[in-house]
Amino acid sequence: MKIRHLPNKIAGVILGLTLLLGLSAGSSATGHAQDRNNDQYRRGRNWDGYPNWGGSYELRQTALNAGYNEGSKEGRNDRARGRQRDYRDFSAYQKATKDYNSRLGDRELYRRYFREAFQSGYNTELGIQVRRDDDYRDRNRYPNNNRDQNRRGRNWDRYGTYGGSYELRQTALNAGYNEGIKEGRNDWRRGRYSDFRNFSAYQKATTDYSSKLGDRELYRRYFREGFENGYTDGYNGG
Repeated sequence: MKIRHLPNKIAGVILGLTLLLGLSAGSSATGHAQDRNNDQYRRGRNWDGYPNWGGSYELRQTALNAGYNEGSKEGRNDRARGRQRDYRDFSAYQKATKDYNSRLGDRELYRRYFREAFQSGYNTELGIQVRRDDDYRDRNRYPNNNRDQNRRGRNWDRYGTYGGSYELRQTALNAGYNEGIKEGRNDWRRGRYSDFRNFSAYQKATTDYSSKLGDRELYRRYFREGFENGYTDGYNGG
Protein backbone atom coordinates (compact mmCIF):
# COMPACT_ATOMS: atom_id res chain seq x y z
CA MET A 1 0.00 0.00 0.00
CA LYS A 2 2.79 2.48 0.95
CA ILE A 3 4.73 1.64 -2.22
CA ARG A 4 1.66 2.29 -4.38
CA HIS A 5 1.25 5.81 -2.97
CA LEU A 6 4.96 6.68 -3.22
CA PRO A 7 4.78 8.04 -6.82
CA ASN A 8 1.89 10.32 -5.80
CA LYS A 9 3.93 11.73 -2.93
CA ILE A 10 6.91 12.35 -5.18
CA ALA A 11 4.70 14.10 -7.71
CA GLY A 12 3.29 16.28 -4.94
CA VAL A 13 6.76 17.27 -3.80
CA ILE A 14 7.81 18.13 -7.36
CA LEU A 15 4.65 20.20 -7.89
CA GLY A 16 5.28 22.10 -4.67
CA LEU A 17 8.87 22.88 -5.64
CA THR A 18 7.76 24.03 -9.09
CA LEU A 19 5.20 26.42 -7.63
CA LEU A 20 7.74 27.75 -5.12
CA LEU A 21 10.35 28.39 -7.82
CA GLY A 22 7.75 30.03 -10.06
CA LEU A 23 6.68 32.43 -7.33
CA SER A 24 10.30 33.27 -6.58
CA ALA A 25 11.09 33.94 -10.24
CA GLY A 26 7.99 36.07 -10.61
CA SER A 27 8.91 38.12 -7.55
CA SER A 28 12.44 38.58 -8.87
CA ALA A 29 11.18 39.64 -12.29
CA THR A 30 8.81 42.14 -10.68
CA GLY A 31 11.65 43.56 -8.63
CA HIS A 32 13.86 43.95 -11.68
CA ALA A 33 11.02 45.55 -13.61
CA GLN A 34 10.49 48.06 -10.80
CA ASP A 35 14.21 48.85 -10.78
CA ARG A 36 14.11 49.44 -14.53
CA ASN A 37 11.10 51.74 -14.13
CA ASN A 38 12.82 53.70 -11.38
CA ASP A 39 16.03 54.14 -13.40
CA GLN A 40 14.70 54.15 -16.95
CA TYR A 41 15.99 57.69 -17.53
CA ARG A 42 19.29 57.30 -15.65
CA ARG A 43 21.94 56.48 -18.22
CA GLY A 44 24.99 56.81 -16.01
CA ARG A 45 28.04 55.31 -17.71
CA ASN A 46 26.02 53.21 -20.11
CA TRP A 47 27.31 54.91 -23.24
CA ASP A 48 24.86 52.91 -25.37
CA GLY A 49 22.11 54.97 -23.77
CA TYR A 50 23.48 58.21 -25.24
CA PRO A 51 22.84 59.54 -28.75
CA ASN A 52 25.28 58.75 -31.53
CA TRP A 53 25.88 61.79 -33.71
CA GLY A 54 28.80 60.33 -35.62
CA GLY A 55 32.54 60.58 -35.23
CA SER A 56 34.92 57.80 -34.30
CA TYR A 57 34.28 55.32 -31.52
CA GLU A 58 37.25 56.72 -29.61
CA LEU A 59 36.04 60.33 -29.92
CA ARG A 60 32.59 59.47 -28.61
CA GLN A 61 33.80 57.28 -25.74
CA THR A 62 36.50 59.72 -24.64
CA ALA A 63 34.13 62.69 -24.69
CA LEU A 64 31.32 60.88 -22.86
CA ASN A 65 33.68 59.54 -20.23
CA ALA A 66 35.39 62.89 -19.66
CA GLY A 67 32.11 64.77 -19.58
CA TYR A 68 30.46 62.36 -17.19
CA ASN A 69 33.46 62.42 -14.85
CA GLU A 70 33.49 66.20 -14.73
CA GLY A 71 29.74 66.46 -14.25
CA SER A 72 29.74 63.81 -11.57
CA LYS A 73 32.56 65.56 -9.72
CA GLU A 74 30.72 68.89 -9.71
CA GLY A 75 27.49 67.15 -8.69
CA ARG A 76 29.16 65.51 -5.70
CA ASN A 77 30.66 68.82 -4.65
CA ASP A 78 27.30 70.59 -4.82
CA ARG A 79 25.55 67.76 -3.02
CA ALA A 80 28.08 67.95 -0.19
CA ARG A 81 27.43 71.70 0.05
CA GLY A 82 23.67 71.25 -0.04
CA ARG A 83 23.12 73.24 -3.21
CA GLN A 84 22.14 72.81 -6.85
CA ARG A 85 23.28 74.97 -9.77
CA ASP A 86 22.62 75.21 -13.46
CA TYR A 87 25.13 72.74 -14.92
CA ARG A 88 25.64 75.10 -17.87
CA ASP A 89 27.34 77.60 -15.57
CA PHE A 90 30.36 75.37 -14.94
CA SER A 91 33.48 76.30 -16.87
CA ALA A 92 34.16 72.61 -17.63
CA TYR A 93 30.77 72.37 -19.34
CA GLN A 94 31.27 75.60 -21.27
CA LYS A 95 34.75 74.66 -22.51
CA ALA A 96 33.88 70.96 -22.97
CA THR A 97 37.39 70.12 -24.15
CA LYS A 98 38.86 68.11 -21.27
CA ASP A 99 40.85 65.12 -22.60
CA TYR A 100 40.33 66.29 -26.18
CA ASN A 101 43.11 66.21 -28.75
CA SER A 102 43.02 66.75 -32.48
CA ARG A 103 43.71 63.12 -33.37
CA LEU A 104 40.23 62.23 -32.06
CA GLY A 105 38.54 64.27 -34.78
CA ASP A 106 36.02 67.12 -34.86
CA ARG A 107 36.30 69.37 -31.82
CA GLU A 108 32.72 70.63 -31.86
CA LEU A 109 31.37 67.11 -32.07
CA TYR A 110 33.53 66.16 -29.09
CA ARG A 111 32.14 69.10 -27.14
CA ARG A 112 28.60 68.03 -27.95
CA TYR A 113 29.12 64.53 -26.53
CA PHE A 114 31.00 65.95 -23.54
CA ARG A 115 28.17 68.29 -22.58
CA GLU A 116 25.54 65.58 -22.93
CA ALA A 117 27.41 63.36 -20.49
CA PHE A 118 28.31 66.24 -18.15
CA GLN A 119 24.65 67.00 -17.62
CA SER A 120 23.88 63.35 -16.95
CA GLY A 121 26.78 63.02 -14.49
CA TYR A 122 25.78 66.15 -12.60
CA ASN A 123 22.11 65.21 -12.43
CA THR A 124 22.88 61.65 -11.36
CA GLU A 125 24.92 62.79 -8.36
CA LEU A 126 22.10 65.09 -7.25
CA GLY A 127 19.38 62.52 -7.87
CA ILE A 128 17.77 64.59 -10.62
CA GLN A 129 15.86 62.52 -13.18
CA VAL A 130 15.53 64.26 -16.52
CA ARG A 131 13.96 62.60 -19.53
CA ARG A 132 16.39 63.11 -22.41
CA ASP A 133 15.18 60.43 -24.83
CA ASP A 134 14.27 62.85 -27.59
CA ASP A 135 16.72 65.69 -26.98
CA TYR A 136 18.81 66.46 -30.02
CA ARG A 137 16.84 63.83 -31.92
CA ASP A 138 18.76 62.11 -34.71
CA ARG A 139 16.48 62.01 -37.75
CA ASN A 140 17.82 58.62 -38.75
CA ARG A 141 16.79 57.08 -35.42
CA TYR A 142 13.60 58.88 -34.36
CA PRO A 143 10.50 59.67 -36.45
CA ASN A 144 9.68 63.36 -36.72
CA ASN A 145 6.13 62.76 -35.50
CA ASN A 146 7.38 61.31 -32.18
CA ARG A 147 7.71 64.65 -30.42
CA ASP A 148 9.35 65.13 -27.06
CA GLN A 149 6.61 65.83 -24.58
CA ASN A 150 8.83 68.45 -22.93
CA ARG A 151 9.57 70.36 -26.15
CA ARG A 152 8.78 74.04 -25.70
CA GLY A 153 8.83 75.16 -29.33
CA ARG A 154 6.85 78.40 -29.71
CA ASN A 155 4.86 77.89 -26.54
CA TRP A 156 6.19 80.99 -24.80
CA ASP A 157 4.39 80.06 -21.57
CA ARG A 158 6.99 77.34 -21.05
CA TYR A 159 9.95 79.71 -21.10
CA GLY A 160 11.45 81.61 -18.19
CA THR A 161 9.94 84.83 -16.92
CA TYR A 162 12.59 87.32 -15.82
CA GLY A 163 10.52 90.49 -15.80
CA GLY A 164 9.97 93.21 -18.39
CA SER A 165 6.89 93.92 -20.43
CA TYR A 166 4.82 91.32 -22.19
CA GLU A 167 5.79 92.80 -25.55
CA LEU A 168 9.51 92.71 -24.75
CA ARG A 169 9.38 89.06 -23.72
CA GLN A 170 7.27 87.91 -26.66
CA THR A 171 9.29 89.83 -29.23
CA ALA A 172 12.61 88.57 -27.89
CA LEU A 173 11.54 84.93 -27.63
CA ASN A 174 10.01 84.96 -31.08
CA ALA A 175 13.01 86.66 -32.69
CA GLY A 176 15.47 84.37 -30.92
CA TYR A 177 13.55 81.24 -31.81
CA ASN A 178 13.29 82.27 -35.47
CA GLU A 179 17.02 82.90 -35.73
CA GLY A 180 17.88 79.68 -33.91
CA ILE A 181 15.61 77.42 -35.94
CA LYS A 182 17.01 78.91 -39.16
CA GLU A 183 20.59 78.12 -38.12
CA GLY A 184 19.62 74.67 -36.86
CA ARG A 185 18.04 73.75 -40.19
CA ASN A 186 21.06 75.06 -42.08
CA ASP A 187 23.42 72.93 -39.98
CA TRP A 188 21.29 69.81 -40.41
CA ARG A 189 21.31 70.22 -44.19
CA ARG A 190 25.09 70.59 -44.13
CA GLY A 191 25.52 67.52 -41.94
CA ARG A 192 27.18 69.33 -39.07
CA TYR A 193 26.39 70.42 -35.53
CA SER A 194 27.54 73.75 -34.09
CA ASP A 195 27.61 75.20 -30.61
CA PHE A 196 24.67 77.62 -30.74
CA ARG A 197 26.67 80.09 -28.61
CA ASN A 198 29.07 80.63 -31.50
CA PHE A 199 26.50 82.22 -33.82
CA SER A 200 26.75 85.99 -34.14
CA ALA A 201 22.95 86.31 -33.87
CA TYR A 202 23.09 84.55 -30.47
CA GLN A 203 26.01 86.65 -29.27
CA LYS A 204 24.45 89.96 -30.33
CA ALA A 205 20.91 88.89 -29.36
CA THR A 206 19.39 92.16 -30.53
CA THR A 207 17.42 91.16 -33.66
CA ASP A 208 14.07 93.04 -33.68
CA TYR A 209 15.02 94.97 -30.54
CA SER A 210 14.08 98.62 -30.13
CA SER A 211 14.45 100.90 -27.13
CA LYS A 212 10.67 101.28 -26.77
CA LEU A 213 10.51 97.65 -25.63
CA GLY A 214 12.57 98.32 -22.53
CA ASP A 215 15.76 96.93 -21.03
CA ARG A 216 18.19 95.76 -23.70
CA GLU A 217 20.01 93.19 -21.57
CA LEU A 218 16.75 91.62 -20.46
CA TYR A 219 15.73 91.39 -24.10
CA ARG A 220 19.00 89.61 -24.90
CA ARG A 221 18.39 87.10 -22.14
CA TYR A 222 15.01 86.13 -23.54
CA PHE A 223 16.35 86.15 -27.08
CA ARG A 224 19.14 83.70 -26.26
CA GLU A 225 16.79 81.30 -24.52
CA GLY A 226 14.56 81.29 -27.58
CA PHE A 227 17.54 80.91 -29.89
CA GLU A 228 18.89 77.85 -28.07
CA ASN A 229 15.55 76.05 -28.28
CA GLY A 230 15.01 77.14 -31.86
CA TYR A 231 18.38 75.77 -32.90
CA THR A 232 17.64 72.41 -31.27
CA ASP A 233 14.22 72.20 -32.95
CA GLY A 234 15.62 73.24 -36.32
CA TYR A 235 18.38 70.68 -36.16
CA ASN A 236 15.94 67.98 -35.15
CA GLY A 237 13.31 68.68 -37.78
CA GLY A 238 11.16 71.24 -36.02
